Amino acid sequence: MLSDIDIAQAAKLKPIVDIAQTLGIISEDLIPYGHNIAKLSTSCISKLQTKPNGKLILVTAISPTPAGEGKTTATIGLADALNKIGKRAVVCIREPSLGPVFGLKGGATGGGYAQVVPMENINLHFTGDFHAITAANNLLAALIDNHIHQGNALGIDKVTWRRCLDMNDRALRDITINQTHANTGFDITVASEVMAIFCLAEDLADLKKRLGNIQVAISHAGKPIFASDLQAHGAMTALLKDAFQPNFVQTLEHTPALIHGGPFANIAHGCNSVVATKAALKLADYVVTEAGFGADLGAEKFMDIKCRQTGLQPDVAVIVATVRALKYHGGGDLTSLNVENIAHLNAGIANLKRHIHNCQTHFGMQVIVAINHFTHDSAAEINTLKTAVEQMDCEAIVCKHWAEGGAGATELASAVVNTIKQGKTHFKLLYADEMPLTQKLEAIAQKMYGAKEVLLSEKAAQKLLELEQQYSHFPICVAKTQYSFSSNPLLRGAPVEHTLEVQDLHLSRGAGFIVAICGQIMKMPGLPKVPASVRIDVNTAGNIIGLS
Repeated sequence: MLSDIDIAQAAKLKPIVDIAQTLGIISEDLIPYGHNIAKLSTSCISKLQTKPNGKLILVTAISPTPAGEGKTTATIGLADALNKIGKRAVVCIREPSLGPVFGLKGGATGGGYAQVVPMENINLHFTGDFHAITAANNLLAALIDNHIHQGNALGIDKVTWRRCLDMNDRALRDITINQTHANTGFDITVASEVMAIFCLAEDLADLKKRLGNIQVAISHAGKPIFASDLQAHGAMTALLKDAFQPNFVQTLEHTPALIHGGPFANIAHGCNSVVATKAALKLADYVVTEAGFGADLGAEKFMDIKCRQTGLQPDVAVIVATVRALKYHGGGDLTSLNVENIAHLNAGIANLKRHIHNCQTHFGMQVIVAINHFTHDSAAEINTLKTAVEQMDCEAIVCKHWAEGGAGATELASAVVNTIKQGKTHFKLLYADEMPLTQKLEAIAQKMYGAKEVLLSEKAAQKLLELEQQYSHFPICVAKTQYSFSSNPLLRGAPVEHTLEVQDLHLSRGAGFIVAICGQIMKMPGLPKVPASVRIDVNTAGNIIGLS
């Protein structure tokens, strides 16, 4: 089997103007970045507003494991398959972050024969969106420090705004600024509030307003200081103006793809940009999007943050699972996952069942399970998994898009279309806006995670009291490990009666949510002992190699 990058580089891409024409987009509405990448212009987005919306398909997954689930691959494969059965579909996903590309996770453009291309461009600098977001974030930090240096007319006492960098660099987690001897640090760009704002803003005016609403410091008098007080939001918007236009590419099978924004779901809200999602819904009959990590993180935030703020409503949820990953959740060892083990599978299915239950019960969703096929999956294991899913009034479908492209997911595509036609989704949110922040946290912990209680640190408890006074209407964005329903990454499967430990709370005022930092989660990851970067190189022909 060829590597992902070999498959991608061997593909014959169509000119991006030809892909655009399949959606009725004329060349004048594109801002080209070469022959195969473009952005949709602001005027193009404006012209789409009178068109009706297509159907929105949310792809999510079981809790991630080292065995792999393949959510992005399934998202791309499903979009290809929908076009293959004669539907007009667009895939709408996030941009990769350089940190994971060079770290442990690798790229985020799919895999096998279900990829978006050109994969090396998308995985690396792409159109420079993340660099613009990094620059906007750090411009604000520089303006804060300069204001203090120039006399501190606002009376800034405690600076809460941090710098960011789109790279895993543990050495920058905590730093000291010489000017004020203040302790601060760097977050990875995808955890920046600027990234969250970028992905939730409806248009440039909304983007500028949200940037101005960022709280950056506290004054000596105890009053909050905002980016607008520093007159920073106009210049930040100028840095983001071009980046804010959605990126337009294609899959290996020439399905149109919008790839825009990229907040992580374990430390942010984990969804691609609102402007890209809404544009896609105007351009296609079916839009396939994904939410980061497992359904307890990405899907919950998609519903409770993105849908709450924008009025979007998904028509169906597809939960991706693999036999291997479920066996791991059931106690299996990584070295034995290719060997049939019904006992481990049955134990691990509890994780999938909770995700199904959450989507059905708490969000009113119709659910389909996509079994991402591996060659070592036995017939007995597949049948066991299908039977368990069917008992929850769901359909489970084996998908082979990684090896076969869209042809390997046509059964899933047909099931999605038929399920949407049934119209049984009655979308709802997990909690109401007017609920106190404490009850919102408890709703997520108890209903989604199976926790017994929420335990706040002394610092988190104090911040909760302060935030409750003015921001109780905000939704909660839980930052926790993606590997477990709990805040302990070692608790696999579907743990119950555990305690969700909240270490800190952070106001993302411009984004419009409260971040709850749980367990040992960090907003600046580190690199593994053997990072993916050791495999990445440029050959004598000038081609990038080693990306995955």
